[in-house]
Amino acid sequence: MAQLQRITLEPNQTLGETLHLMPAQHHYLYRVLRLKPGDRFLVLNGQGQQWLATLTDADSVAHITDLITPNPTASAPSASGSMQSPPVILLAALPKGNGFDEVVRQSTEIGVQQIVPIISDRTLLRPSAQKLNRWQRIATEAAEQSERLVVPDISSPVPFAQGLQQGNPRKVGVICVARWPRTSPRELPQPISLSHALTQHDWQRPLAIAIGPEGGWTGAEIEAAIAADYSPITLGHAILRAVTAPLVALTLVNTAWEER
Repeated sequence: MAQLQRITLEPNQTLGETLHLMPAQHHYLYRVLRLKPGDRFLVLNGQGQQWLATLTDADSVAHITDLITPNPTASAPSASGSMQSPPVILLAALPKGNGFDEVVRQSTEIGVQQIVPIISDRTLLRPSAQKLNRWQRIATEAAEQSERLVVPDISSPVPFAQGLQQGNPRKVGVICVARWPRTSPRELPQPISLSHALTQHDWQRPLAIAIGPEGGWTGAEIEAAIAADYSPITLGHAILRAVTAPLVALTLVNTAWEER
């Protein structure tokens, strides 16, 4: 199939085989891309499926035709060449400034199903409700640009203890430990490499990866994660920024997913 532009739908945009374009989508398709009635494009539901659509003579109306990905759980590339996303939940402590924008964008490009912004003991940022809307918009745009069929759901920021419960009881959790805490109420198990942990992962269950803030997790947070059945892992000896560590971790996950 020739390269076609993708847009992501809201549930209320379709009625049967009729698609009503939102103003921003209409502007993008007609004004930016210069498409005309009869031209085709792809529409995504953000949950693993996409359809072929054709612009009609009626303004802001398109006709939906073929379902391109009838099996959204398939691990093989779809007809458009896009690889489905691995079943991964990313718990990422909020970095300073606008750094979480990059976490959302890069995580979506690589492939993740859910992003949970974490407020940890060392988190400085307290985002507004507008930030959540901005992150979801960034995820949608990144999925369209990178031909990902899944637009990750982005939860509202939650405390770490609450975030650890996301996806239970089906998920398997790992917590990335970049710096070993100097003090802890009890001896903690030594982390293993994420690459090694992935060789033992059952891909029928979602994988939750917890990435800490700039100052690292506290000893109490690591203990709470272990108590919630998370396993401590390491990404190696390199010192990574809070916005870089998710990129490294998800790259390793994506490689293991594609080679499994």
